[in-house]
Amino acid sequence: LFVFVASLDLFAEFSAMSIFANVEQGPAIEVFALTRAFNNDTFPNKVNLSVGAYRTDEGKPWVLPVVRKTEISIASDESVNHEYLPVTGLEPFTNAAMELVLGADSPAIKENRAFGVQTISGTGALRVAADFLKTQLNRNVVYYSNPTWENHHKIFADAGFTSLHSYRYWDQTKRALDFKNMVNDLNQAPPGAVIILHACAHNPTGIDPTREQWKELADLLERKKLFPLFDSAYQGFASGDPDHDAWAVRYFVDRGFELFTCQSFAKNFGLYCERAGNLTVVQQHGSTKAAVHSQLTLLIRGLYSNPPAYGARIVSKVLNTPELRSEWMDSIQSMSSRIREMRKALRDKLIALGTPGTWDHVVNQIGMFSYTGLNESQVRVLINEYHIYLLKTGRINMCGLNTGNIDYVAKAIHAAVTGANASGSPCPCDNKL
Repeated sequence: LFVFVASLDLFAEFSAMSIFANVEQGPAIEVFALTRAFNNDTFPNKVNLSVGAYRTDEGKPWVLPVVRKTEISIASDESVNHEYLPVTGLEPFTNAAMELVLGADSPAIKENRAFGVQTISGTGALRVAADFLKTQLNRNVVYYSNPTWENHHKIFADAGFTSLHSYRYWDQTKRALDFKNMVNDLNQAPPGAVIILHACAHNPTGIDPTREQWKELADLLERKKLFPLFDSAYQGFASGDPDHDAWAVRYFVDRGFELFTCQSFAKNFGLYCERAGNLTVVQQHGSTKAAVHSQLTLLIRGLYSNPPAYGARIVSKVLNTPELRSEWMDSIQSMSSRIREMRKALRDKLIALGTPGTWDHVVNQIGMFSYTGLNESQVRVLINEYHIYLLKTGRINMCGLNTGNIDYVAKAIHAAVTGANASGSPCPCDNKL
């Protein structure tokens, strides 16, 4: 009887166990964990330099005036409804996005061998691109820069790529592009490999190749028969000039490359939560357009059926209305100008404090982020002692700096580098800058 009862108890225990009981806790996503810690921090002078979003000089999120105006206009339009968009999205949006990155006079557009499909922001564009490359073109090898946006690896691994490689990009000693080793590593890539290139404002370093270096990279990719995939998350936001920021993509198209460009409108329109993105496809011949488009349609149908309309409607109306487009240009110039001002202010204040090391790289970089060169020990000091939140790599969002906190941040960096904590006593840091 005892054995029987014990068996019943054991059966009941296993029957009650959840099928999810053995699911392991996944690691925290660093940037979101830092934002949560920042939000929970009660320190009055705390600073968030982690999340990739624009902030005003008052440290507030900014809805672009032209975006707000367009939102009101769309909401007041009685003809707008909530019907499903086509699987590949809002055509006026995809056409405008494609034209923005390729240029209105692009030969690929004129020859009808380029098109766009709407995606769930830039991340969605990358995933759709990766899935298509894997399932339709049997690509399995991808190269991305070291360092790069952390999601590049995950997206392509989740899409089934099993041969994932990095190419050297950042020279920690010189605080500059390691172009020689970048070329050396890409020369090892096998024919057909997918090469992820940041179109402008490289994340996280803020360092882009020069135009001459882009030409050399094009020569290499052409010679090795490699497939360029551009990640374009900061067009217009980086320099204030969308044409300038699209130069590399347009150069490759003019050279005759077939390629993908993954576009995000989170940064340059401030539409972070609206997930407005586009995958621009450039082919050698217009004859392949219908087949490629059909397979992307089927792929998207299985992933998320069709994309959201709201953000796409805003971007479409702004880009397709000359008056609104001019207002948008004013906004992106305002954002990029403020970032440049903060770069100069940080560099100048660190130099004035006599902070060891060179800080010119801060102003030589472009876009939202700066790869400061701070090591993990110094980052820990900034977070724990000064309540300044940044990634462990030392990457900071320049938009988090403003005239109200720049002095505090500069002094904190100086203390972390020189080995003094908030109380003025030495800290156990590796200060080799």
